[in-house]
This record gives sequence, structure tokens and C-alpha cells, in this order.
Amino acid sequence: MSDSAALDSFLEKWRARWPEWSVAEVFVAPVRRDIVVAWFALLQEFEDVLNIAGDPLPADAKLAWWGEELRGWASQRSRHPLGRRLEPVRADWARLADALPTLAEARTAPLDREAGFAALSRYGDAVAAVESGVLGRMPASRAIVAEMLAARLMEVGGVAVPVNLRQGADEAGQLRAWATALHEAWPPRDGARERRLLSAYVQGRLLRFARRGESAPLPSRASLLFTGWRAARGG
Repeated sequence: MSDSAALDSFLEKWRARWPEWSVAEVFVAPVRRDIVVAWFALLQEFEDVLNIAGDPLPADAKLAWWGEELRGWASQRSRHPLGRRLEPVRADWARLADALPTLAEARTAPLDREAGFAALSRYGDAVAAVESGVLGRMPASRAIVAEMLAARLMEVGGVAVPVNLRQGADEAGQLRAWATALHEAWPPRDGARERRLLSAYVQGRLLRFARRGESAPLPSRASLLFTGWRAARGG
């Protein structure tokens, strides 16, 4: 497979996981679309490592590989297809590499909401710093962590729920309670337009999850378009 085809396969894998983005891209300048999706696809790789099921050793080895890879990007020595698109960006890739081991530690259920945010704070800070270089504007690191925690809940379910919410309710109630707590802790959306768009769609998924205690179908295209419009204009 050529480098171009390999890169396209990673971009399309992310688009398939986020069909909302086919609506959101109308609000993104065409010249920025590929690098935006490449950046979000890279973060999805790390999210998948956090949410691994079963034996964590392969995922931890993958984290170590990514650490070496990101440090190489500062010297234009990428091996991964996403690096072909992202390594030319001047960003603190080494800081992100240094933060990756915290993802393995964050698989443990937190004691409460703030402990959940604290476990991923170093990673959130690193992502925010790099995103300022990739997308031209730094988001709130707490928003990055909120997205990670929401995605983790919707991906792995009950094992993500904090200890303090595991009393006095069935599993569906615990899932809804954690989804609601995350939504209440979500900071105002900021950062680049593309980050605001993705954050709005993550929040939408989380709210639907909070109502049902499980993932729900996407709303209509018109609803997604309105959500994207509001996020793009800063609402």
C-alpha cells in the first residue's frame, strides 16, 4: 500500500466512526479538512488505547511505540502514515509523547468525577498545547479531558463509572448518572472552530446516552447541521 493510500485509510476510518463530520465539514475551510481529520484520527488512536478491552499489554506496547514515533516527528522522522501529514507542523510533539503513559494509568475507575478529570489532566494539557500548533488555537485542556471521559463511558460502559456513583442504582442508572455528571462539568466550548464542532457532537452523543443509559441513533441531518452551525459560530 502506498503512503497516500495508507494515510487515506486512517482518515476514512475516523470518518466512519464520526459520521456527524460529513455534516460538520461544511463549516470547515477545504484547505484545512485533511489536517483536521488527521489530527483527530491521531487522537482516536490514543483513545482506543485507553479504552482497550482485555489484556492491556499490547495496548501499552502500542503507547510506547507512539511515544517514540512522536519524538521522531520533531526531526522529520515519521514512520506512521499520519505523520506524513502532521509532522511538518511545529508543535510540542515530545510533550504529547511524555503524557501518553498516563492513559494506561487512567484505565482504573476514578473515585469521583474530579479524580477522573485529574487522571487525564496531563494528557489534556499536552493535547491542548499541540493542538494550538496544529489548528492554530488552544482549547481548554479540561474540554479535551471531558471528551475523553465521555468517549470512554460510551465505549466501555460500567468500568468507566466512578466508585462514588456505583451505590444504590442499577448499572443503567449508574451509566446515566455518570453521563449527566460529565455533561454538567463540561466547560464552555472554545478553541479552533473544528474543535468546537467535534466537542458539540461528542456532547450530543453524551446527552443521548444520558437519557437512555446506552448509545442512541444519530438525530436527523437537519439537527446535526443546526448543532454544527451553532458550534461553528461559537454558541
